Amino acid sequence: MTHILALDQGTTSSRAIVFDHAGDPIVVAQREFTQIFPRPGWVEHDPREIWATQHAVALEALQRLQEVHGAKSSEGLVSALAITNQRETVVVWDRVTGQPIANAIVWQDHRTTDWCDELQAEGFEERVRSKTGLLLDAYFSATKIRWLLDTVPGARERAERGRLACGTVDSWLVWNLTGGAMHITDASNASRTMLFNIHTLAWDEQLLDLFGIPASMLPMVVPSSGVVAETMSSVLGFPIPIAGIAGDQQAATFGQACFEPGMAKNTYGTGCFMLMNTGLRPVESRSRLLTTIGWRGPEEGATPAYCLEGAVFMAGATVQWLRDGLQIIQASAEVESLADQVDDTGDVYLVPAFSGLGAPYWDGHARGTLVGMSRGTGRPHLARAALEAIALQTADVFEAMSEDSRIPLRELRVDGGASRNNMLMQMQADFLGAPVVRPKVTETTALGAAYLAGLATGMWSSAQEVSSMWKVDRKFEPTYSADRREEKLRRWRKAIERARSWTE
Repeated sequence: MTHILALDQGTTSSRAIVFDHAGDPIVVAQREFTQIFPRPGWVEHDPREIWATQHAVALEALQRLQEVHGAKSSEGLVSALAITNQRETVVVWDRVTGQPIANAIVWQDHRTTDWCDELQAEGFEERVRSKTGLLLDAYFSATKIRWLLDTVPGARERAERGRLACGTVDSWLVWNLTGGAMHITDASNASRTMLFNIHTLAWDEQLLDLFGIPASMLPMVVPSSGVVAETMSSVLGFPIPIAGIAGDQQAATFGQACFEPGMAKNTYGTGCFMLMNTGLRPVESRSRLLTTIGWRGPEEGATPAYCLEGAVFMAGATVQWLRDGLQIIQASAEVESLADQVDDTGDVYLVPAFSGLGAPYWDGHARGTLVGMSRGTGRPHLARAALEAIALQTADVFEAMSEDSRIPLRELRVDGGASRNNMLMQMQADFLGAPVVRPKVTETTALGAAYLAGLATGMWSSAQEVSSMWKVDRKFEPTYSADRREEKLRRWRKAIERARSWTE
């Protein structure tokens, strides 16, 4: 009996999930960690707490797996370890002490927006986009690293001496799992830094110069699927091969078995992320979507699978705001029953641009806006408007992706915590005018990483075998007429315009 231990390091929690050969989760352990908001628009995590919570849940999952099988040890029950992680969030640490020099700057953080605006005004965005497939935005890692080097006392001098290492969260986890022996990242995570050339598949010297980042800080780029390291025995109790690494959204795309060009998935987590497989060639977006690396196999010189991506910053976090900010619900699960108390929003629209707008607008100066309220507006209308906002943001991305790829998307595969909300999924089908398909296993982020590791270690033989394991839980068919859908989108885009450029 062999299993894959998948570490799923997300924006609000660290999880460890053990999958069996059927792709079913056998054990799940999870711990939330602290969200740090030093100023408006700033979001940080403590890297030590990220590692502590991830290490703790990994040990807990191994212990529970051992108990499930009545074994004296979990050694022999796990064939490989996989890592999937929140992307763009960046950690800088000291190579000698292994300690971070500051808090991690999270992907949601917009402290470098003004500097990105300056670089755009100077004409650098086209250079960045042509090399990386990304837009010049504070969302990505490069300007976050530059900010840390420029503001933490002594950081730049230490970096130039080769003393500092940087990386996305996968790099930080591998460093700790291997006792500092390995400083690596995979191609999917590298492609989110705004420093990696997705055509040459190497760190780009011109971009390193532009952002003032010494090359010595960066990790070695390794395949997404392949045995690339081994955990130190003392960390988890015995050595485990690290055989799969992918950013969370690319991992979810793999876990949804989107292996053919034109197949797309949307993950409803803290944010909302739609990816479409475009095959072995990068597709240039005309709608301000991102071109990104999906995954890369272990073969020497292997061509990666590329994807188009649209990122929505506030999805599940919008419901968390109803709970923690407005306090109109006590638990996130209550939002569906509250929204169901009314038939519509009463023409109320919530634009949850609390940290700017993502695709296809990319407006870091947009801010959250609630429009259309009357004296009759109540808590149920706000709850329904929040759910609609998640689905409407996704509809904008879906439309742009269809236009860019010139492929009409026939269906959308969905996953993530909010995909279990039936009302939201029906809204999504209605606003898309296309079926929404939810699989039986919605933990597709961790599952995708597990598949990458299992394919590298022989647990599964091929992508075809993985694809055959994907099973439908429920399919949501659209019920709106074309006219009703277009009117809804028109009103939504009018609300979007009210939110744009607020902090400029």
